[in-house]
Amino acid sequence: MLTFLHSADWQIGKPYARVHDPDKRARLRQARIDAIGRIGALIPPVQPSFLLVAGDLFDSPTPTSSDVAAVCQAIGKLAIPVLVIPGNHDHGAPGSVWQSPFFLSEQQRRARNLQVLLERQPVELEGAVVLPCPLLRRSDTSDPTNWVRQLAWHELPAHKPRILLAHGSVHGFAAADLDADDDNPTSANNRLQLDATLLDQLDYIALGDWHGLKQINTHTWYSGTPEPDRFPRSNDYQSGQVLVVRAQRGAAPAVESQSTAALEWLQLRAHLTSSDDLQRLERQLKPLLEGEPGWQLLLLEQSGSLGLEAHQRYEQLLERLDAQLLRLKRRGRIEQQADPEELELLLQRAEDPLIASVAGGIQADLAQATLSSDNEQRQLLQLALAELHRAAGAAGCA
Repeated sequence: MLTFLHSADWQIGKPYARVHDPDKRARLRQARIDAIGRIGALIPPVQPSFLLVAGDLFDSPTPTSSDVAAVCQAIGKLAIPVLVIPGNHDHGAPGSVWQSPFFLSEQQRRARNLQVLLERQPVELEGAVVLPCPLLRRSDTSDPTNWVRQLAWHELPAHKPRILLAHGSVHGFAAADLDADDDNPTSANNRLQLDATLLDQLDYIALGDWHGLKQINTHTWYSGTPEPDRFPRSNDYQSGQVLVVRAQRGAAPAVESQSTAALEWLQLRAHLTSSDDLQRLERQLKPLLEGEPGWQLLLLEQSGSLGLEAHQRYEQLLERLDAQLLRLKRRGRIEQQADPEELELLLQRAEDPLIASVAGGIQADLAQATLSSDNEQRQLLQLALAELHRAAGAAGCA
């Protein structure tokens, strides 16, 4: 029985361009590098023979020198061989990182246990035969596994497990289609044809490209990324783990996942129509706001409408959240609409007829925009009324 680790899609150097704070972007990038050490922590208890990385170790074929040095340093601390193939993000075309003098030098100095498999030919290890299918360009129109079908199987060691290492989408499960969102654009769609004839010759297929944990069949798994990089697309979406695989020739593998994630990607729906709803949301968020800053990211699905004062409280709550979190991503909108009492206070200001007059004009225009379904104008007028209410409150305090 052979034990090894299967990982993929580290995407070191991912820019996180939609996170505007540079310090938070740096922390997100560092978390991906730190995940290598968390994989390393599994080595003593599991005792694997090697680690397979099924593509996209880097987020780009030309990562920065600092990322290259950090990765080589982290991999060099792992007490086992690490075998890597290029994926679509860090493909092996001429001029990519894998041929660069700096990478080759750092690999030699810091990570002699790192082996980059750029050739499509069997690699015989002490306990297994690895069949690497590296991507040599970002988008490959031919199936990277085609070369395996030409093998003389009888020439391979009869007793050693055969492991296919590939990066791409399989028939019936297109990672590029299912994993894309507005933060993670669709990747190159490198199709892998894993037919029954091929599967009969293999003992395990280690795949990369899909960033969540996914079992395709008895012998075929996506490990997902060791540090999540997106909000879950469904309730059963899992990422942030490495797979521990126990395989032997001619038998189904035993596969279990081990958590390696440090960051939490959270989702919350908030439909607010009253101050009571807002109070419930504040209580719901209290544990998060009182926790240690900088370890969570939150996708807030918001809808509804609040009065002017309640909406101002809501915006203050979001300001606290934004400071607490690595990222606050908002979808939808909470409208702000003056409730009758707030509107009456603006319209009946005998001591300040100018504010009353302006409020009346805005309210009349707002009613017209609502009748004409001019949403852009309506939102602008709602904002104007809220600012007037804020200014009137400040004047009253003065």
